[in-house]
Amino acid sequence: MATSLFDQFISPVLLGIPLIALAFVLPWLLFPAPANRWITNRLLTLQSSFIGNFTAQLLKPLNVGGHKWALIFAALMLFLMSLNMLGLLPYTFTPTAQLSVNLGLAVPLWLATVLIGMRNQPTKSLAHFLPEGTPIPLIPVLIIIETISLFIRPVALGVRLTANLTAGHLLMHLISTAAYTLLCMMPTVAILTTIVLFMLTVLEIAVAMIQAYVFVLLLSLYLQENV
Repeated sequence: MATSLFDQFISPVLLGIPLIALAFVLPWLLFPAPANRWITNRLLTLQSSFIGNFTAQLLKPLNVGGHKWALIFAALMLFLMSLNMLGLLPYTFTPTAQLSVNLGLAVPLWLATVLIGMRNQPTKSLAHFLPEGTPIPLIPVLIIIETISLFIRPVALGVRLTANLTAGHLLMHLISTAAYTLLCMMPTVAILTTIVLFMLTVLEIAVAMIQAYVFVLLLSLYLQENV
């Protein structure tokens, strides 16, 4: 029995070996492999349609230079969505509920967008730190504020994903514990609590998909500013 509500977020270990690497590999094993036939199965057709529509909507605001990121964005979207959805299964571990994992995904991609902007259009990238027509006394303050807002972006990406998943898992754990405890004492209340738990589970499935989309969408917006 878990001694703390947050014990469910501890990385599982087997024989002294962390199993977080297995949790990262598992989602890729669930995807259907493309076939050489012209007519594929329904699952592969549905997956291809989803990836195509998602990529088209995501890259619509970007110019041609940003379309090189289509494969990265599509793979990251599927990866995050699969990890978030698998984490909703009982007795499973959610790597994306770890802040270190999310920062490990957010910081390199954010840094890549910044470096691309500095290399391709350094004048425009540096102009974001100081808007045109700024009064001279406010120049140092605005530069400091814009610098902080720039470096806080990857932190916001990681914290947003971690906080949403952690809050949802904790709430599901609390409600399921309450339903199990009330089952013998107040069966009617336990049934109502179970209904609430089912509705919350459906909501968490939507949150798992939306948060993966928001993570990739914000990265595309950061890329849009630098290409």
